[in-house]
Amino acid sequence: MSTYLVCSSPIHGHVVPMLTAAAHLVQRGHRVVVLTGARFAGRVRGVGAEFRPLEGAADFDDRDVPSYLPDRDRYRGLAQAQYDIQRIFVSTIPDQYRAVSRALAEVQPDAVLVDGAFAGVAPLLLGGGPRPPVVALGVTPLSQSSSDVAPYGTAMPPSSSPLGRVRNRMLGLVAKKVLFRKTQRLAESLFAELSIPHLDLFVMDISSAFDRFLQLCPAEFEYPRSDLAPNTAFVGTMPSGAGAGAGGAVAEHPRWWGDLDGARPVVHVTQGTIDNRDFDRLVKPTLSALADVDVTVVVSLGGRPESALPSVPANARVASYLPYGELLPRCAVMVTNGGYGGVQQALGEGVPLVVAGGTEDKPEVAARVAWSGAGVDLRTGTPTPEAVRAAVLRVLGEPAYTERARRLAAAAAGYDTLPLIESELARTTATWPAWH
Repeated sequence: MSTYLVCSSPIHGHVVPMLTAAAHLVQRGHRVVVLTGARFAGRVRGVGAEFRPLEGAADFDDRDVPSYLPDRDRYRGLAQAQYDIQRIFVSTIPDQYRAVSRALAEVQPDAVLVDGAFAGVAPLLLGGGPRPPVVALGVTPLSQSSSDVAPYGTAMPPSSSPLGRVRNRMLGLVAKKVLFRKTQRLAESLFAELSIPHLDLFVMDISSAFDRFLQLCPAEFEYPRSDLAPNTAFVGTMPSGAGAGAGGAVAEHPRWWGDLDGARPVVHVTQGTIDNRDFDRLVKPTLSALADVDVTVVVSLGGRPESALPSVPANARVASYLPYGELLPRCAVMVTNGGYGGVQQALGEGVPLVVAGGTEDKPEVAARVAWSGAGVDLRTGTPTPEAVRAAVLRVLGEPAYTERARRLAAAAAGYDTLPLIESELARTTATWPAWH
């Protein structure tokens, strides 16, 4: 059996799939050491893995957004996305790297498995010294420059036509030289401090630098690239419900579970586990939009108590957590703010989507849902009730959305995701020269 070091940014949507993979590796008899934020220590140990803490700026609590993104409200749109990337994924590189270096010395792993946005391993990849192989899991939409795709962060559909490729090339230059210039310069200065004076890699193209990059989705959900980096492979989606043990609380059936008897279409609405402090953004508009529609609206509060939403229409049902593996097959539509993991779970069950993505990678998630034909992109994180109502009725009324979601579910079913991840690690390790 092998020893693996698993590294994750301390963000719930990143940690859960990484711990799901870690749990599988533990069950298969491997030694697994997980490096992530202190708040996830209990969850790491709960799947049978050993815990190592991040440190300094790299160890933040993603539930307390003002503590690590204090000036976020000053930005909007792409500027806010850049601010988030700089604070969460770039400024944390030195502290991540120091923690990784210590863990490598102590654990001596055969390979490292990281979430695809964990840039603290980049100095290893670019430094040229002896090291183990580094395999990444794409827990967000694929960020990789291409002649066929607009730059990440623009949330524009792909185009491989001659004019489309001109558009992509021009926008790519603008992204590198203007839009992400500050982000790139910050990365360059931090890498210089880590004895890597020349950073030739564009900061948004880190996916192409890993020894192997495993994107968590079926290939049919991601934009086609004729120039896809050779290190990249698609491994499908995590099984529905597989993250329950990794994610913490195990959801039980609420007292109203019997109401989901198929008599009326079920519309599920969620703002995820982090962006759920202000239900005026999506949950309340959805409740208002569908109050007089012949559906059952099911609300998951992402861990917040039911008292956080004291008044709901008669056709709504509310719970703090819900067993997604059992809920999603009962749903006709899912209304979401665009968390990548939740969207993949819904599509894995053939559930079409209405997506209101306004922050982080969520506009890119929403754009892919619309491009795939499996749902509607509301193109804002704060839609009006009228917009939500129109979108939900459109998805319910046009079978093509459900048909496309089911085709994606069939594509996802063609992958045996967790064994694929294990085999990719084993294959990469077997061909790697001894490093210690």
